[in-house]
Amino acid sequence: MPLLNIITNAPGDRVTTSDVLKALSTAVSKSVGKPEQWVMCSLTTDKPMIYGGSEEPCAFGYLMSIGSIGGDKNKKISAAICEVLTSQLGIPASRVYIQVGDVDPRNMWLRFAGCIDSSVARRLYELVEYLHFSDADAADVGWNGGTFA
Repeated sequence: MPLLNIITNAPGDRVTTSDVLKALSTAVSKSVGKPEQWVMCSLTTDKPMIYGGSEEPCAFGYLMSIGSIGGDKNKKISAAICEVLTSQLGIPASRVYIQVGDVDPRNMWLRFAGCIDSSVARRLYELVEYLHFSDADAADVGWNGGTFA
């Protein structure tokens, strides 16, 4: 479940937030290599920020994912996110910081407040219990024919 959170001082009145979020979601999905159904993005505009002594548009992003990040892949991910920030918000890539975190699957939770049937919820609960109390990693378990790695 990749999660991208972007904070920027760019004015929100110049953009349609849903268009930016959709573009970020697609960029994260393609660059990380995970289905978009599991991608979550948030965007906070109009935040007072300064970078390099200037209040020109800048952004800070945090991307966390269960696997599928790290090393040279982070360059591809960063480029995809910066492309959206530049084209949609006018923020130069040179004024963007992105922090990337590889999250242990045992530290990631989903809340299913009645949104799925009880048999699926039960199986997911058993999976989470298995991950928490075993030495399994994301490559050992999967969903719909793929792994969580």
